[in-house]
Amino acid sequence: MQHYLNYIDNQWRDSSRQLTIMNPSTGEAYATIAQADIEDANLAMTSARRCVNQGLLTDVRPAQRLTWMLKAAEEIRKITEEAALVLCLENGKNLNTARDEFIEAARYFEYYAGIADKIEGISVPLGKDYINFTQYQPMGVSVQIVPWNFPVSICARSLAPALAAGNAVVVKSPEISPIAMTLLFKAIDKAGFPQGAVHLLCGKGSEIGTHLVKHSETDQIVFTGSVPTGQRILKDAAERATPSVMELGGKSAAIALADVDLDTLLSSVKSGIFYNAGQVCSAMSRLLVHHSRYEEVKKAVVDLAQGLSIGIGEYNPDLTPVVSKNQQQQILQMIESARQEGAAILTGGNAPDLDGYFVSPTIIEASHEMSIAQQEVFGPVLVIMPFNDEEQAIEMANGTDFGLVAGVFGEGLSQTLRVANKLIAGQIFINEWFAGGIETPFGGVGLSGFGREKGQEAIYSYVQTRNIGIRLRHNT
Repeated sequence: MQHYLNYIDNQWRDSSRQLTIMNPSTGEAYATIAQADIEDANLAMTSARRCVNQGLLTDVRPAQRLTWMLKAAEEIRKITEEAALVLCLENGKNLNTARDEFIEAARYFEYYAGIADKIEGISVPLGKDYINFTQYQPMGVSVQIVPWNFPVSICARSLAPALAAGNAVVVKSPEISPIAMTLLFKAIDKAGFPQGAVHLLCGKGSEIGTHLVKHSETDQIVFTGSVPTGQRILKDAAERATPSVMELGGKSAAIALADVDLDTLLSSVKSGIFYNAGQVCSAMSRLLVHHSRYEEVKKAVVDLAQGLSIGIGEYNPDLTPVVSKNQQQQILQMIESARQEGAAILTGGNAPDLDGYFVSPTIIEASHEMSIAQQEVFGPVLVIMPFNDEEQAIEMANGTDFGLVAGVFGEGLSQTLRVANKLIAGQIFINEWFAGGIETPFGGVGLSGFGREKGQEAIYSYVQTRNIGIRLRHNT
């Protein structure tokens, strides 16, 4: 069984403790990784602070950061095939999806390389006696806590803009699925970033994550994960007023209008809720259908779910296992609670007779106020509900504490845009779920968090504006 290490101060470091990583497709142990301790965390933070204080990322021309980042992208592309299989085996996900994570990681470094030398301030006119201008300053030491569902691409999503802006970064990987991230950092290590620019720690969130959040050298916190964990982090961050970026998940609704094209909708249902076994913060977890099309759509969605192939990720099935036994049990418990609350399980709702941590593709008919329609499941579970008119659909879509993404499906441009403009979410899709990319800003409102990742806008999550005002002296 292969053993992996943490990356601290440009060295790979072992630990006296280790974590065992399971293969979700089989339920068997796959690899081990050094479990970082408080000493490791302190070493990483000290190194990152030294990098910041010595200006190793900021005293150089910004074009140098561009060069490092393009080299990182090149090295990531070299390992994509090998590393994708590792991610597939430790995480359970589809092999093609795992491959896409590394391709996307490389793209993040390429994209933000193009911004690294364009972070420009402005001149502010104050009259002839003054020169006044702004500068964008990096935050300093950015602590980034990465989730297990897309560990490689989400890591790159935050790491790349942080480095482009000149921050030193300490990343805490998820203890469930950390192995492929070590391969990502081996590629980044070859890019030539200065000592202390990047660090990777794998440890228990309750120990290492909390310590990093509370650390006196932490200048910024970036977190993607559950609402309860995010709330605990924010309480700790409040003690030192540490700036934070929070992406906390959702309960996103797609509205299918009366003129919806069924094939277009079904394509998005398949990707929207069954991609990565539904373990996607922006998953289409609720489907609201106009009453005139409800029975037709309901049958088609059930048929779709029942026709999906289920299996281990190496063979690229439609549905793969969820990441852990605990995750599987949580999903099944939520389905059972929905059943007891009066919801109808139209298909699925069980664990298929397979090794590993599988959950059958599940369609549930429920009412808007039921828990299953209000709480994030983070699994292959779609709640379907009818609506009578546009106003009711909007009220239902907006009727949760979340606001990450939402969608509208229909042929009429005027109506789809009218409905979209009334939805409360950070990103709205029309006629295609996930109709975006690394170029499009992403983030939520309400319990879905705050701050933006992806796109040009994300760079402003990693800098602070400084104003410099000069009073000119005039000789008389």
